[in-house]
Amino acid sequence: MPNETILKLKEMIEHSDNIVFFGGAGVSTESGIPDFRSTDGLYHQEYDYPPETILSHTFYRKKPEEFFRFYRNKMLALDAKPNAAHLKLAQWEREGKLKAVITQNIDGLHQAAGSKKVLELHGSVLRNYCERCHKFYDARTIQNSQGVPRCTCGGPIKPDVVLYEEGLDMGIMQEAISFISQADVLIVGGTSLVVYPAAGLIDYYRGKKLVLVNKTPTARDSAADLVVAGNIGEIFAAL
Repeated sequence: MPNETILKLKEMIEHSDNIVFFGGAGVSTESGIPDFRSTDGLYHQEYDYPPETILSHTFYRKKPEEFFRFYRNKMLALDAKPNAAHLKLAQWEREGKLKAVITQNIDGLHQAAGSKKVLELHGSVLRNYCERCHKFYDARTIQNSQGVPRCTCGGPIKPDVVLYEEGLDMGIMQEAISFISQADVLIVGGTSLVVYPAAGLIDYYRGKKLVLVNKTPTARDSAADLVVAGNIGEIFAAL
């Protein structure tokens, strides 16, 4: 990892009090949470259907037992701990440098690390609600249930995550756009920037300090002001 790239990034961060971070699955993989699209990720596991099918609204309605079998097995990593990237972002927020974390992840690790302003584009496995009476249930309840988890009222409990075919929360999207459009430094980490509409968010950035941190090249490397290749946890630990 070229030190000059790290030094450039360090300098950007030192001279800014308006940083916004936008992160994807790569931020969580170093905490042991599998990435959907990597070669050793969920797409290469053995199931009767591909994960994109199982994690769709249609599948959830048609085959809820199979949905929850996969969901418990693959989506709930409740013992995962925040890594150096999560911790550094929380530190920057405490120091008044970072304004918001915008994440595609659903694991709640940013909050576990101490981040306060976290915009979860795809929801969170930590929140679950009865579809009938809207009573709240935590993730352990889902993990410890059998078949389709049921509320005390008898209604089915649905995780508060955005499934394929479901729309993103437009209030959260608008807030993310607002933070990004006003940011001085925008750091995009752990995402290949191929999943829309989330990937389109960086189009709202108007500044001159777009930083991309990822293990592999992304769709937007040519548009970035700084590209840092490598593991995000290691890179952030060096800042």
